[in-house]
Amino acid sequence: MKKNLSACTTVLVGKDATIDGSTMAARNDDTFGPLTPQRFVTYPAYHNHPNQVKAYLNKCVVDRPADGYRYQGTPNVNYKTEGVFDESGFNEKNVGMSATESVYANERVLACDPLNTESGINEDLIVAATLPFIDSAKDGVKYLGQLIAKYGSAEGNGVIFSDKNDVWYMEIVTGHHWVAERIPDDAYAVTGNRVAIQQVDFNDPDNFMWSEGIQEFVEKNHLNPDKYGWDFRHIFGTADVFDQHYNTPRQWYGHKVLNPSVEQDPLDFDLPFIMRTNHRITLADVQKILSSHYQGTPYDPLGHATEEQKHLFRPISLNRTQNSHVLQVRNDLPEAASTIMWMSFGIPTFTPYIPFFGNADDIDVSYRETPKKLNMDLKSAYWMYRALSMIVEAHHAEFAQDDLNYLKDSREYLYRWVSQVAPKVEGMSDNDACAYLSKETHKMVAEMAKRTKELMSNLIMHGLELSKLTFIMDKNL
Repeated sequence: MKKNLSACTTVLVGKDATIDGSTMAARNDDTFGPLTPQRFVTYPAYHNHPNQVKAYLNKCVVDRPADGYRYQGTPNVNYKTEGVFDESGFNEKNVGMSATESVYANERVLACDPLNTESGINEDLIVAATLPFIDSAKDGVKYLGQLIAKYGSAEGNGVIFSDKNDVWYMEIVTGHHWVAERIPDDAYAVTGNRVAIQQVDFNDPDNFMWSEGIQEFVEKNHLNPDKYGWDFRHIFGTADVFDQHYNTPRQWYGHKVLNPSVEQDPLDFDLPFIMRTNHRITLADVQKILSSHYQGTPYDPLGHATEEQKHLFRPISLNRTQNSHVLQVRNDLPEAASTIMWMSFGIPTFTPYIPFFGNADDIDVSYRETPKKLNMDLKSAYWMYRALSMIVEAHHAEFAQDDLNYLKDSREYLYRWVSQVAPKVEGMSDNDACAYLSKETHKMVAEMAKRTKELMSNLIMHGLELSKLTFIMDKNL
């Protein structure tokens, strides 16, 4: 089996903390290499057909119920070698799932409850085994918890579930044990590859859920290092030099964006998971975190500090970011248009987040079909946006402003598009709403491709003028 390598960053926001009353559950899907092509698909609902889903990266086989809801996924193209990894999407009940944020338990707890690497549930099939069968975010935690009890877990994984009221974050840390916390309505949370959940209140089942017997497991094996309290991060997590340079700085920068007046240390092992801020959080705020690389600090790899400072911490947005997404549930829109996955298939620093309605099931061919390798016709959204990312970064000093203008104009266009399209499904049947949203999404995808290719054309022509293979002749010669 392959090592768990999905090194990601997560941002979660409760509905009373956002500017529009929406819930937001966001994550960067970062892979081991810079090119792991993905596509975006809708899996149809099915009925009276018991079946199984099989992992490609280990021997896990999960039995699935006879009936399953329609759901979205962003699977790998090379699924036989890379695994399926559906990663993110909504089901037809307007429940969102994003999986997974890789987390790593310490050796004390793993010695007592090892991961079931041979046949346990892994990221390869976790979405397909869960999302088609859940009716709410909390139901998602419960359902996946039952699967972990039955099959065990092959990896340490953080899993996000969201709906119009709730955002839940579930951390599976050993072969059979996990804890989940509901993000308070007036709060947000940021994490990156460390065990994040802190104090657990076992008297509050409305806001915490946990694996059966976890308290007894910790007590029996003498695993709690604290004299007082029950801190999940302290008991199950890690705190080493790797965390300080790879993980904690991303959490620190997320708080810096949303809470700029709060002084924190990027090397602090105890940065809070749950935070509150005195302003309302916007979609752009969340996207800013996921697309960031420590701008405004000495740690920016694209900045002007020393080489040591620029490479001290692992940035949030990477060339390895295959899919950056924000699962947003808008409570101010008709139910049929309330779920929107804002998704970037390029490096999110340089490429826009495109909105896809959860109930638009006819995915544009440019997203649905992704070649394994780049074709210069750029019909594939994945390759088009990754090509744009490469062009901008190659001449960042010269191209950054043009790219920023393009991103700003794209946000204005896409925000207006959602505000114009979504209200029109009010009163439509489910089938009519689905057809209308799909039709309008095709138009929007085509417009964004037009804008993107026009920018790329202009940047390439400008880049040709920047060649160092040049010589200026004297006009008098």
